[in-house]
Amino acid sequence: MRAVVTRVSSASVTIGGKVEGAIEKGFLVLLGVGPEDTQATGDKLAEKICNLRVFEDEQGKMNLNLEQVGGSLLVISQFTLYADTSSRRPGFSRAARPELAVQLYEWFLERCRERGFRVEHGQFGADMQVASVNDGPVTILFDTDKT
Repeated sequence: MRAVVTRVSSASVTIGGKVEGAIEKGFLVLLGVGPEDTQATGDKLAEKICNLRVFEDEQGKMNLNLEQVGGSLLVISQFTLYADTSSRRPGFSRAARPELAVQLYEWFLERCRERGFRVEHGQFGADMQVASVNDGPVTILFDTDKT
């Protein structure tokens, strides 16, 4: 799995002119699923993201995690994180097929909810407009094939 995690002061996703999900302080997570990913991969990534310490403490140091600041997550499916950019027109054959990707996307959402977080999300495969107010900005890349 690959994820781009941005610390935000607010974020929302709109589909067909209607806001489908919105959060205040927390993480905007763009999540891509690869063909070799499993539920165990989703567990590992949810654990890493939910415990990521990138919120400032009283001394201004990035020491606090999502739970400690009362944050939420907005998770957006993002197959383009697996783009092959060796040519000018990206290819997406490295992304998981929708049958697997939607199952693991939903698995990831549930693992985050089980940790007690409010999790908002878009709609898998939909044309979405995502808005965010990046905080910091702080943006972290995750690739479970490399960590």
